[in-house]
Amino acid sequence: MRSFAKINIFLKITGFRGNYHELSSRFIICDWLYDEVELVERINDGLIIDNPFSDNIIFKAYDALVALGFSKQLEEFFKFHQVSLIKNIPVGGGLGGGSSNAATFLHLVNDRLNLNISQKKLMQIAHKIGADVAFFVSKFKAANVSGIGEIVEEFDDDIPNLDIITSPIFCSTPKVFNQYRANFNGFDDNLARDLKKLKSSEILVNFTNIELNDLLRPCQQIYSELNIANDEFLSGSGSTKFKTKNLT
Repeated sequence: MRSFAKINIFLKITGFRGNYHELSSRFIICDWLYDEVELVERINDGLIIDNPFSDNIIFKAYDALVALGFSKQLEEFFKFHQVSLIKNIPVGGGLGGGSSNAATFLHLVNDRLNLNISQKKLMQIAHKIGADVAFFVSKFKAANVSGIGEIVEEFDDDIPNLDIITSPIFCSTPKVFNQYRANFNGFDDNLARDLKKLKSSEILVNFTNIELNDLLRPCQQIYSELNIANDEFLSGSGSTKFKTKNLT
């Protein structure tokens, strides 16, 4: 199953909730960039074949299903099966690849094992797994996401053709958020509220990259080698950039 990347058209920080940051953001699915997640016959040890990440968020998704009371079904199934994960989405690029993988795993297991978990319940447990997981579980093409990622509202969007510009730079999301908080200069609630009402095509031609992403400046403060042109925008906490395609 394809496990799609996402882009943040805008990302505004709107509040603090303990150590977490409340946000207002437009998430859109990038259906041309995806990992591949499948449930296949077991060939070696572990939940995930040749797992590339010791802290893979898929483990959290598995544990969330166990906590719901499906331990017996999972143990029986994964005696003979594993997760095949083929990574194409850059890690640390602000594209939500890990969260997308976890959401895809939840849907695959729910369908394959006939767990009959409702979409509403999947959304509830997704939020406990990671901030972006609920959006990917929703399967919306575009949504306004708020709170600490738990509020996902489908949006009828007009999404322009975009070029994604990936980077070898790994941007640590916790470090970028900590840098934002260390240099906190107030919330722009009015702009955050206005952006939620606009189509993505309108947003990208009427606002600058620094206006649209509150994490751009702290990201560049930490990763000075991350260069961004005036017509480029940063997705999430970086390091992936995107721009509107020139169709002329």
